[in-house]
Amino acid sequence: MRRLDWKRAGLRGRVKEDLHFLLTNRIPRRLATRLAGRISRIRTGPFTPLTIAIWRLFARDLDLSEAKNRRFRSLRDCFTRELKPGARTIDPSPDILASPCDGIVGAHGAIGGTEVFQAKGYPYKLEELLGDPLLVDRYRDGHYVTLRIKSSFYHRFHAPCDGALERVIYISGDTWNVNPIALRRVERLFCKNERAVLELVAPEPEERVALVAVAAILVASIRIHALAGPLDLRYRGPNHIPCEARYTKGEELGWFENGSTILVFTPPGFALCDGISEGTILRVGQPLLRRPRTTKEER
Repeated sequence: MRRLDWKRAGLRGRVKEDLHFLLTNRIPRRLATRLAGRISRIRTGPFTPLTIAIWRLFARDLDLSEAKNRRFRSLRDCFTRELKPGARTIDPSPDILASPCDGIVGAHGAIGGTEVFQAKGYPYKLEELLGDPLLVDRYRDGHYVTLRIKSSFYHRFHAPCDGALERVIYISGDTWNVNPIALRRVERLFCKNERAVLELVAPEPEERVALVAVAAILVASIRIHALAGPLDLRYRGPNHIPCEARYTKGEELGWFENGSTILVFTPPGFALCDGISEGTILRVGQPLLRRPRTTKEER
């Protein structure tokens, strides 16, 4: 009898997963994303509190107590909210790469040559993701961490270390959902979606770090402070966008219009900080990766 109950529970789980995947992916994704963007910007009368209330039905863990402003002119303003000063503590150690966002740790580990995993059994290649052979060589055999930003989370992302941003690589693409269900079903999903590649350049090559901001359904708009305009489905500019900006650890780099994913890549030698595993929830500034010590430092 107990075995039958387990089978029924497993069947219900699979049906629920199938339904969720169909509802969030087997629809006109780009059209739905454009429509959601327009709706999220509406500032008419009681429409904003109504849309936020509807959103709360699906994002039950939404916490606005840390928001800098508690009154929002639109649903988009709520999505992209800033936090109160001091709401996040940035780890001060120079050996530590801090988490660039509030996120849930997903697939992570050593990069096998240029092979990375979005989920168990679902690999992809840096060549397909980064859009630059020089970056591929730089992060070959390095380390990676996937950080999923739920729709209810704080949506801004920050510098994990000191560094200069000299260009942004924008790669247009699809808007698949990036939740675990989709990652277990859509091969090379991150390589198919809209994304922006940012590399923070440090004095030493082995201390550089690359962030890939991956957009998703209802969220294909990424704002980078160093750039004049948004990167979204309507962008028609160059794919390699030069810029010149310096950031200190913890400083804000940009934001998503809704939840999505940040992929973190480092050169060889970095290691995940103690106590972090798949499913760990991190906040901006908490320790994420530890950089290697040089022979000179060890002396």
